[in-house]
Amino acid sequence: MNPSGSNKGFYREVAGANCADGLAEYRQEYIDPFADVVSQYSDRVPIVLIIEPDSLGNMVTNMPDERPNSYRGCHRETQTAYEEGIKYATEKLSAAGATLYVDAAHGGWLGWANPGADKTGTFAKIIANLNIQDYIRGFATNVANYQPVGELVCPVAGTCRGGADRGFAGAEHPCCQDDPCGLESEWNWGHNEVNYVDILDLRMQEAMPGFKPAFIVDTGRNGAPEKREDCSAWCNPRGAGIGSAPTTKTADSRIDAYFWLKTPGESDGCTEELPEGGKCPRFDHDCADPASLGNKIGEPRAPEAGIWFDYQMEELAANAKLGDTSSFQEDRGSCGTVQQ
Repeated sequence: MNPSGSNKGFYREVAGANCADGLAEYRQEYIDPFADVVSQYSDRVPIVLIIEPDSLGNMVTNMPDERPNSYRGCHRETQTAYEEGIKYATEKLSAAGATLYVDAAHGGWLGWANPGADKTGTFAKIIANLNIQDYIRGFATNVANYQPVGELVCPVAGTCRGGADRGFAGAEHPCCQDDPCGLESEWNWGHNEVNYVDILDLRMQEAMPGFKPAFIVDTGRNGAPEKREDCSAWCNPRGAGIGSAPTTKTADSRIDAYFWLKTPGESDGCTEELPEGGKCPRFDHDCADPASLGNKIGEPRAPEAGIWFDYQMEELAANAKLGDTSSFQEDRGSCGTVQQ
């Protein structure tokens, strides 16, 4: 790990090593045992896996050519690890019988598809170079994030890019309305996840003719996107709410389901001081954002990533917009009788 500087606490690059030791550990200690368990159950229950949230998105925006100065991101060795590791994981887990969706970030991250700055197209080329399209069903978007789903896909991909103030005629179309972060004015093609899926699908088919991906959207924490104080705040942002309850009734036929992929109530990261006292060893300065829970006087501090954050859960529940929950309220009767 880097002991100092802007990359303190992040892995150092070891030139020429190509992450060989790390990849071997990933394959042998993680993926292989996981695949063995999946194979034991895949013929009895449907198994769906979301592959490596955030990993490939970093290869679009966080490489040195994108962030040459003071970046905390991906070295070339990280690129090798992601490419070889994810390719291995998809092949192994697909063979074990699982249905796979590879994480594709979200529209507020990779929704720019403009000539000369085509982040969506760059992501599609990464997938094409990995040659994993035969092993996956499609992509998961908005995992652990807060972007709105959207209610109406645009008639043409990119209808909303540019915004009315830039003179772009399509900005007043009804499909452009669900944009609480104002991304259309920044020339973003995917200001909500429905329109991001649309351009992502287009770019994937351009990069891999014949490949028609399906999608799944994380709605665990995007029920109140308009209440966020700062759309750039990703660490336990204040004002969030639980979104649509898991369902296969979606706004676009290419979207298989909305689902709570990140469990509501799990912390994104810790405040500098932990709830039980002491300094957080994995503290990220973004979690000190004033728009993040735990940073105001009187608020409980936030625990480390993945740990239950009760204070956040209370707010998520208070701001929840679950949509149609009737399917969860049906009386399905007994699951069977108990044998004495």
